[in-house]
Amino acid sequence: MDFFTNSGLKIKTEKNGRVFPASNKAQDVLNALEKALKKNGVKIMLSHNVLDLKIKDKKIEYAELENKKIYADNFIITTGGKSYPATGSTGDGYLWLEKIGHGINSPSPALVPVKIVEPWVMDLQGISLKNIGVKLVQNGKKVKLNPGEIIFTHFGLSGPAIINASKIIGEYLKKGGVFLEIDLLPALNMAELEEKFKKDFETHKKKDLKNYLSEIFPQKLAVKLMELSGIEITRKIYTITRSERSDLARLIKNTRVTVGTLLDFESAMITSGGVSLKEVDPKTMRSKIIDNLFLAGEVLDLDGPTGGYNLQIAWTTGHTAGAGAKDFDKNA
Repeated sequence: MDFFTNSGLKIKTEKNGRVFPASNKAQDVLNALEKALKKNGVKIMLSHNVLDLKIKDKKIEYAELENKKIYADNFIITTGGKSYPATGSTGDGYLWLEKIGHGINSPSPALVPVKIVEPWVMDLQGISLKNIGVKLVQNGKKVKLNPGEIIFTHFGLSGPAIINASKIIGEYLKKGGVFLEIDLLPALNMAELEEKFKKDFETHKKKDLKNYLSEIFPQKLAVKLMELSGIEITRKIYTITRSERSDLARLIKNTRVTVGTLLDFESAMITSGGVSLKEVDPKTMRSKIIDNLFLAGEVLDLDGPTGGYNLQIAWTTGHTAGAGAKDFDKNA
């Protein structure tokens, strides 16, 4: 924060502790970084593909480009993962590092939405629900995931609760089919919801069930819940049987959907996987394989949930790598 403020970027801290540029423009962050690069005499070479890293005596002697060689005392690789490939983050760093002896834990999309098999989910595109409970189910085993906001999309589900769970969902998908159980009213347990319905249905006998449910959920979702329960949308509350009422409560507490796949790297916020942390000194970010090589950011097998944690990983490992390279005794 001090760095950006000193670079002339005005920042703001929201109630939840997240920090943003006051303008809400990512371009202003980029401008501050470019200003600092220019101030410190950093040379930026665009469109210069790195073909190879030449190693001699456990050190990088030079980086071979298409038309020249770059010699240096120390090298820092911060090429990112494979997410958002349009930005140039295409995973080249993994190939260079694997070639010179580093172990690469298989990269996979992380913090990514999921495709859902059931077509009805797509009918709810645009609906956002907060504080929703989610469980992962595979072969009868249930794993409780962190609750949060979910968003229905044209392909399935997104939102923090889903995106933060995508890594574990991906791990289970490798073993077989995965279901998600969605609790649309986690504030009430099943018994409490049934009791609420019993009292409300008695109080509002002549009301349309659709209108009653629309006071709890967005109308499109209320209608969809009735469809999934097999209840005609024109039904009055007094016509709903005890069995139908219980089935509706169970559906609300346990809406099950089938996970198809995770979306790909182009939709992923970050990459999971990368250079094994066992091969890097955390105090300096120096490689344990190549003496004058330092690593930072998403090229490492290090990732966190949404909310700024991955940016913090970038800032922290980047600063540490820079300090480590500056202080490294090149004659060691």
